[in-house]
Amino acid sequence: METRDRYNSPREAEPYRKFLAGTPDISFHEGWLAMVREATAVGRSFSRVKVVSLPLTDYIRFGMWAAGFTREAGDDIRYLTREQATGLPGHDFWLFDSRLLVRMHFDEGDDRFVGGEIVDDPAIVVEHNYWRDAAKRHAVSRDEFVARYEQRDVKR
Repeated sequence: METRDRYNSPREAEPYRKFLAGTPDISFHEGWLAMVREATAVGRSFSRVKVVSLPLTDYIRFGMWAAGFTREAGDDIRYLTREQATGLPGHDFWLFDSRLLVRMHFDEGDDRFVGGEIVDDPAIVVEHNYWRDAAKRHAVSRDEFVARYEQRDVKR
């Protein structure tokens, strides 16, 4: 689950600038896309729910544009408005095989990723599995979200 309206990743600075300038370039994402393609080809799955604020931030619009490419590679990214996310946690996390949790931590001042906390306490992992399942049940695909909220500028 990803809950932030902005991620300040140095790797994305130039691609984000190009997106805002109207000259988007997905080449920065090729390594991730190749890894997802290879993993899904052997049966692994990737899925995420992004909780977003309306109106969308420019950064989220950038991410939705990129999600068109990640979807084609096999990464199932779904969207949920912040209003619809009542009862879900306000922090980012990844689950691996529903058994291992990595809770993401960010510098609140500049939105930079500062590290992941590995959590293997079964009670906490089960709680996050519940939240993941609840979020996925209510979230919609990138394309449905774009159509529903008429974000024409993120279509590719």
